[in-house]
Amino acid sequence: MRKHIKNIFSVVFLLSITVGFSQRKENDTLQTGVIDVVKPYVPTISDAFKVKETPRLEDETTDTKKEIQYNIFSIPVASTFTPSKANATLLQRKKRTKLYDNYASLGGGNFRTVLAEAYVNHMISRYESAGGYLSHHSSNGGIDDAVVPSSFSNSKINLHYNSQSRDLTWGIAGGFQHQFYNWYGIPEPIASDNVLVYYLDVGHSFYDAHLGGHVTFEDSYFNKTNVTIQRFFDNKGSSESRVVLEGQADIPINYSEISIPFKFDYLSGDFDRTYDIDELYEFSNFQVTATPTFELKESDFTFNLGVAVTYFNDMQNSESKFYFYPNILASYGIVNQLLVAYGGVTGGLNQNTYRDFANENPFVSPTLEITPTNQAYNAFVGIKGKLSNNVNYDVSGHYISDKNKALFKANRIKDISGVYDYEYGNSFGVVYDDVTSFGLSGALDAVVHDNVKLGVKADYFLYDSDTEAEAWNLPNLSGSLFADYQIDEHWFAGLNMFFMGQRKDARSLDSDPDEQTVDVGGYLDVNIHGGYHVNDQLTIFIKANNLTNNSYDRWQTYQVQGLQILGGATYKFGI
Repeated sequence: MRKHIKNIFSVVFLLSITVGFSQRKENDTLQTGVIDVVKPYVPTISDAFKVKETPRLEDETTDTKKEIQYNIFSIPVASTFTPSKANATLLQRKKRTKLYDNYASLGGGNFRTVLAEAYVNHMISRYESAGGYLSHHSSNGGIDDAVVPSSFSNSKINLHYNSQSRDLTWGIAGGFQHQFYNWYGIPEPIASDNVLVYYLDVGHSFYDAHLGGHVTFEDSYFNKTNVTIQRFFDNKGSSESRVVLEGQADIPINYSEISIPFKFDYLSGDFDRTYDIDELYEFSNFQVTATPTFELKESDFTFNLGVAVTYFNDMQNSESKFYFYPNILASYGIVNQLLVAYGGVTGGLNQNTYRDFANENPFVSPTLEITPTNQAYNAFVGIKGKLSNNVNYDVSGHYISDKNKALFKANRIKDISGVYDYEYGNSFGVVYDDVTSFGLSGALDAVVHDNVKLGVKADYFLYDSDTEAEAWNLPNLSGSLFADYQIDEHWFAGLNMFFMGQRKDARSLDSDPDEQTVDVGGYLDVNIHGGYHVNDQLTIFIKANNLTNNSYDRWQTYQVQGLQILGGATYKFGI
């Protein structure tokens, strides 16, 4: 096709040249001109054909609607009923419970037990508040097998002040505590020596003073800072000072941030003597720890990756060392909040103090060795979640490695050659050993019908000590249970149960170099309480502790009180 078109154009072109040449030959005397007419192309759009007539439906089967007429016949009916005007029904509102910031409580019971406490908080202004807390708990003891006084007393007072502004929140707090206990757990044959026992002065007092403050910044890299100064001492010439500074900084990087908690911990103290030598024992150290952590969140997955770096300086022995610990945490929501899997590996250098030992076991002797525990790692994995909207659970497994773990162990009995009142098998010392622990833990709490709360927790651990024969005074099994029941608007009741499994302790004498392992029996402590709300301010309560009247050993040779009944009242008030 293209070839034919090309030929046609060629013929036309040649004919044009021939005709033009011929004309010019015949009329070569005439002047010719060329006129080019150029006209722009103007396109137009013609009207589209549009059906403007509505089609008609011609169907032979279509029926015409019939007109229907409705006739209503109104017939008057005689009635004597006269409607009364309705009144709006008022909603019964529940009486609003008034809240009080302050309360005072006083109670007493058998064994000449006294329990008193009070809390006061006063709003100085919209942004300032101040208050205090005061408590006292004492008992005459009343231990049946005790051959020396077994009374105790614990009194403390705390004061605080808080202020809040647009950019920061800060506060200060301070307090003082006095505790008094007796080394009454004297074993045989010392307990049978009436003359020796008569001259024993087994009283031991602890004094604890502290002062601290906290600052929280808004819109700052440094979020919060806490500082605490503690002074702990006793009536046997022992003393301890500690300064702890803690804080946290959040540094943004791109669209994420790195959290850096930091801590400075200084400890210094001394004991008049060690257990075997009348020579001053001093200890002094400080540690600085930083734990940079990066957090990654993706849907139901949360991952924290960090490391703890600690610099430790033993100033007493002129030694220093760096420690590095993992700080890895992860969690994944398998089924929203119903099933969450979590795990991690952490560690740290834990500061041991005389104050902490005395609060955990008040029958320690003032002759302890103080050194920190190096927790190389604490690996754990578990699941937690909800069985329903009101039931939560948590089950986990642990594998822990502690270097220089502190263990309470009964001091050696010095027979009748003892000079001090705590040398007759009635006090505890602290020994350190490398201990590996494997354990399982479980917890469950529930709220039933908004007026019953339940909770249960259990721990099972296996211990492997390095140099010591046993992991002294560490139970394999322990647990607790609590239940609170709000019977009605006025009456309430509750239950608390504590279980401690069997433990191992040691017993040795100066005259017998062989150390004996002693079984310290387990126990179940059942406590109940109840009361009556007279009104919004006054409540009468009663408590029954050790309901089974079991005089079990809390520590070796240290029996507890039997059944204890305590009653009293609590009054709430405003200022």
